[in-house]
Amino acid sequence: MPTIILLNGVGSAGKSSIANALQSITQQPFLHVEMDAFLEMMPTKYLNHPDGLHFEAEGTMIKVDPGNIAKRALKGMRRAVGALADAGNNLIVDEVIFGNTNHGASNPLAEYQALLKPYSFHLVGVFAELEVLERRECARGDRRIGLAKWQYTRVHERMNYDLSVHTDRVSALECAEHIKLRFNL
Repeated sequence: MPTIILLNGVGSAGKSSIANALQSITQQPFLHVEMDAFLEMMPTKYLNHPDGLHFEAEGTMIKVDPGNIAKRALKGMRRAVGALADAGNNLIVDEVIFGNTNHGASNPLAEYQALLKPYSFHLVGVFAELEVLERRECARGDRRIGLAKWQYTRVHERMNYDLSVHTDRVSALECAEHIKLRFNL
């Protein structure tokens, strides 16, 4: 039976680093499904566009608002994750879910839970202090500065995780080892 690990956290929290480390230490192969890869499928003209991903300054923060095209891409991602699991694949999903709330008619976590009900599904919260996230965001060079600050209070809101890891306290490999041990991977 496939196992799906969903890593949820603010951008620059270290989800991709944990996923890569986890792939290197698990006994069974795991595919890494990245939210960014699905958003990058959109034409570039829809980045900072009301129908794609719209970014808006709110003081020192950058708010992101997904439009219809981005919402459809992310809904497709959730269905693709379900299809990959249906085909027998173990998965590490790298996602930014804005708390356990409805976004229009959609609740991303509820969709994942419904699609992945037949499988071993584990929700992992990836945390780091805001100062660390902001430093990482600046160092990456591929993120809008202020986005982590806006996401910080929203991403983990009302989430009940099976496990939480803190990338500002231990390395990505140590987080991956903790996940591997906890879920017997």
